[in-house]
Amino acid sequence: MAVPEKVVPETPVPDPEREWLLHVFQGDVPQLTFRAVATGLVLGAFMAFSNLYVGLKTGWGLGVAITACILAFSMFRGGRKIGLFRSEPTLLEINCLQSTASAAGYSTAATLVSAFSAYLMIVGHHVPMGATMALVFFLAMLGVFVAVPMKRNMINQEQLPFPSGTAAAETLKSLYARGGEASSKAKGLFAAMGAGALLAWLRDGMQAVSAKLAAAHSAWASLASVIALPNFLHVPRALVPRALYRRLDPIFSHAGYTFSIELSTILVAAGAIMGFRTAWSMLVGCVIDYGVLVPWLHHLPDGHPVIATLGYRSIVSWSVWPGVAMMTTASLLAFGLQGRRLGRAFSGLASVFQRRRAGEAEDPLARIELPASYFVAGVLIAGAGCVVVTSRTFGISPWLASLGVLISFVLAIVACRVTGETDVTPIGPLGKVTQLVYGILIPQNMIANLMTANITASVASSSADLLTDLKSGYLLGANPRQQFWAQFSGVFAGAAVTVPAFYYLVPNPSVLGGDKFPAPAAQVWKAVAELLAAGVRSLHSTAIWAIVIGALLGVALTLIERALPEKRAWIPSANGIGLAFIMPGWNSISFFLGGLAAFLLERKNPKAAEKHVIPVAAGLIAGESILGVAIALLSVAGVL
Repeated sequence: MAVPEKVVPETPVPDPEREWLLHVFQGDVPQLTFRAVATGLVLGAFMAFSNLYVGLKTGWGLGVAITACILAFSMFRGGRKIGLFRSEPTLLEINCLQSTASAAGYSTAATLVSAFSAYLMIVGHHVPMGATMALVFFLAMLGVFVAVPMKRNMINQEQLPFPSGTAAAETLKSLYARGGEASSKAKGLFAAMGAGALLAWLRDGMQAVSAKLAAAHSAWASLASVIALPNFLHVPRALVPRALYRRLDPIFSHAGYTFSIELSTILVAAGAIMGFRTAWSMLVGCVIDYGVLVPWLHHLPDGHPVIATLGYRSIVSWSVWPGVAMMTTASLLAFGLQGRRLGRAFSGLASVFQRRRAGEAEDPLARIELPASYFVAGVLIAGAGCVVVTSRTFGISPWLASLGVLISFVLAIVACRVTGETDVTPIGPLGKVTQLVYGILIPQNMIANLMTANITASVASSSADLLTDLKSGYLLGANPRQQFWAQFSGVFAGAAVTVPAFYYLVPNPSVLGGDKFPAPAAQVWKAVAELLAAGVRSLHSTAIWAIVIGALLGVALTLIERALPEKRAWIPSANGIGLAFIMPGWNSISFFLGGLAAFLLERKNPKAAEKHVIPVAAGLIAGESILGVAIALLSVAGVL
C-alpha cells in the first residue's frame, strides 16, 4: 500500500508593501508642516542658484538630497536656538524639507543650462522671461506627476537602491542618532564629511586661491599652487603590465581617452552605495568604449577616422548613441516584464473612472500612497501647459509638442530606472533620443529639435529627483503622499529663482562658451541639433550600427538576467554598461573603485560593512558637495 506523500504547505512570500506598512511606516508623525515647507523653499532657492552656476560651469548638476538634509537640520537647530522655532523638528519634517529644497535646487536648472542656453547660442537672443518661467515650471511639474505610477514599482517592489536617496536617509538617521551603534554611525558620517570637505578645499579652493594670488602678483601664489591638488591623476605607467605596455600605454598616457582618476570622492561614494554589480559593469563599458572602440574609430585603416579628435566631447558625440540605445531597451523591457507588479502600479488609473468591484481586496497603502488621480490630473494640466507654451513661443505645431510629452513619459521610465541603479540621471543623452526622432520628422528645424528634446530631458530630471526623495522617505517610514506635496511646492521656488538668475548671469550669448561659463551641456545640445539638421543620414554608418547593436545587447542582457536570477551578481548590467558609454572614463573608474572597496569590506567584515559603508559614503558626498557649493558661490561674489 503506497504511503501518501506528506504535503508541505508553501511558505507565503511576504509582501514588501505590507511588511513596510507594519514595520517601517511611522504613522501620523508630523512631517508636512508649514515651517518645513517654508524653510525648504528658502534653502531650495539657495541651492537652485548654486546648481545653475555649477551647471553653466561644468554641464553637470549637483545632487542636492544629502546636502539639503544637513543644511536643513542645521537651519532648524539654529532657528530654534534664536527662538524662531519653538520645538525640535521631527526627522520626517526634515525629510519633507529636504524634498522641497531638492525639487527647487535640482529639477529646474537642468533645462536652462542645456536647451535654453543652446537656443541662446543658435538664435542670439533670449526667450521672453515670462515664457521661460512658465515652461520651466510646467516641465518640472510634469516630471513630478509622471513619476507617480513608477514609485510603487521601482521603490516598494523592486527596491532599487537610488544611492543618493539611501544616503540621505542614512544621513538623517545619523543626525538623530541615539545609542552606541547609532552614535558610531554618526561619528563615521561626520568624519567622512570632514575628509570630503578637506579634499574639496585642497582641490577647488586652493586652485582658486592660487589663481587669485597670481592675478595680484603675490609671492604666496607659488606656495598655494604647490598645496593645491590637481583635478585628475593619470594612470601611472607602473600599473600597466609590461606585456600590454606598448599597446595600452598610448591610451593611458593620452588624456583624450579619459582614462584618468578624478580627485573626487562623490562618485566613489556613490559607487559604494550602488553595489558592485553595477560598478564593475560600468568599468566593463568604459574599457569597451574608451579602450577598444574609440582607439579603433580614431585610427581607421582607410585614414578617415570617425572620431577625428580625442577628448570627451568629441568621443561622446558618437558613443552617446549605443549607450542610450542599450539603456533604453533594457529599462523599458525590464519595466514591461514586471507583469503583475506593473499592473498594480497602474491599476489605480482605472479606479479613477470606475468604482471598486465588490469583493475586490482593498489596497493596504491606498490611504498614504500617491493616488492615480494625481497622475491623471497632473499630466493633463502640466502636459497641456507645456504644449501651449512650446507651441506659442517656438512656433512648433501642437501635435509635435504633444508627441514630445508622450515620448518624455516613456523615457522618464528609463531615467528613473538608471538613476535607481546608478545614481546618475542621463538627462542629456535621453534628450538626444528625442532630438533623433525630430531629426527624422522635421530635419530642417533646429529650434523644434532643441525644445521638444528639452521636454524629455526636463521631465526625466524631475521624475528621477522625486523618486530619489521618495526613496529616502520610504526608508524612514514617511507618508509618500505628504512628501509628494513637499516636492511639488519646491517646483515653484526653483522656477522663481533659477529663471531670473539665468537671465542675470547670462545676459547675452557672448557669455557662453568662454572661460567663465563654458556651458558644455549646451555645446553638446547645439552640436547635435546642427548635426541632425540634415536628418538621420548625417549620422555616420558606424553610429547607426552601434544603435542597433546597443539596443539588442540591452534586450539580451535583460532577458538573461531574468532567466538566471541566481546568477544576477555576475551578469553585466545593461544600464551600467550603457551609462559608461555616455560619461568620461574617469567617472566609471570612480564608481568602480567605490563599489570594489565596499565589496571587499563586505567580504572581509560583513558587520563592519553594514554598519559603516552607507554613513561614510553619505558623509563623503555631503562634505565635498557642501564645500563645493560654497566655493562656487564665493567665486560668484569675487571672494575667490
